[in-house]
Amino acid sequence: LASVGLKDLSVSLFREYLRLKTVHPDPDYGETSSSQDADIKMRLLDMCLLGLLSRGIRVKTAEHWKYDAFSAFKDAEGNIFARGSQDMKCVTIQYIQAVRRLKAEGRKLMRTVHLMFVPDEEVGGHKGMETFVKHPEFNKLNIGFALDEGLANPGEAFTVFYGERNPWWITVHCPGSPGHGSRFVENTAAEKLRQVINSFLDFREKEKQRLNTSECFTLGDVTTVNMTMVKGGVAYNVIPADMDVSFDLRIPPKVNLQEFERQIKKWCTEAGEDVTYKFAQKSMNQKLTSTAENDPWWSAFSAACKAMNLTLEKEIFPAATDSRFIRAVGIPAIGFSPMNRTPILLHDHNEYLNERVFLKGISVFERLISALASVPAFPDEA
Repeated sequence: LASVGLKDLSVSLFREYLRLKTVHPDPDYGETSSSQDADIKMRLLDMCLLGLLSRGIRVKTAEHWKYDAFSAFKDAEGNIFARGSQDMKCVTIQYIQAVRRLKAEGRKLMRTVHLMFVPDEEVGGHKGMETFVKHPEFNKLNIGFALDEGLANPGEAFTVFYGERNPWWITVHCPGSPGHGSRFVENTAAEKLRQVINSFLDFREKEKQRLNTSECFTLGDVTTVNMTMVKGGVAYNVIPADMDVSFDLRIPPKVNLQEFERQIKKWCTEAGEDVTYKFAQKSMNQKLTSTAENDPWWSAFSAACKAMNLTLEKEIFPAATDSRFIRAVGIPAIGFSPMNRTPILLHDHNEYLNERVFLKGISVFERLISALASVPAFPDEA
């Protein structure tokens, strides 16, 4: 697969996959089973799953793109522009092509390699990986270790993720006294809302300062807070009886989650009478994957990267991936997308990946899959 023709085939498959409009709420999964002709056994499990090979990808407004977001346009420098080029259709094709190479070489591995493509990761994973890890079919796979998505790195190094922050999506409800817009009504919902917003955003500013003043911290080491929705009111001259504000919080694994929720309760109490909150999402899993040198999985992963002269930067993933569901059932997982010298553009306008970086990633996964699938069985493994 070192020939120009087969490299072109990998790029063509990648671009073909990028052209599939796998966009919620009406994803067109099309012929997404691009491994069918590779002598790779494939099964489709239809539990509550609605399809295969989807990341719930969202498309930004068309006018902000240089090229159509699903054209997979390749410019003169080899940059391939498309939604999903970095997140995460690249890794899908890289996995498949790496396995094809190993099979073409006749490699015999000690462990079985499973490729899992599940939907709904972008919208919480509740009908995807979260459900699948509890399914009997998942248990039958007898998984020892998992690779999942990572992020690009603008520098020479490759970022590897051994844990991730807990996403908390919270809505605070502020009831108050209604009235006419011409009066000074006491105890309004808006006054309570302002207090809530101030508490959350003051904390946000403190965490932002921690990140900006410490050379040791990455984004995954601090708690991010972003106000994402405000709801309330029916007319300009009517003081509303209720107002809601929603926040997206991402909390590092080392934060005491019980203490943090107590702080949220305190902010609500300080805002006024009957201010309450509820969660749309509340992840409590703080499991990390070992990166100790004597850990057999990390040893195999890092040794393979060292053999390829790859510099690794270990971080906590700043957002949320399906890895959290895998770690929650006791399986170690590493988030890794072999994209260096690449700006981080997931969910952004003009998302792109250079074809040279993409093709190198196939070689990287070929070595990594071979190394990880050659880790000897442990005494407690069936």
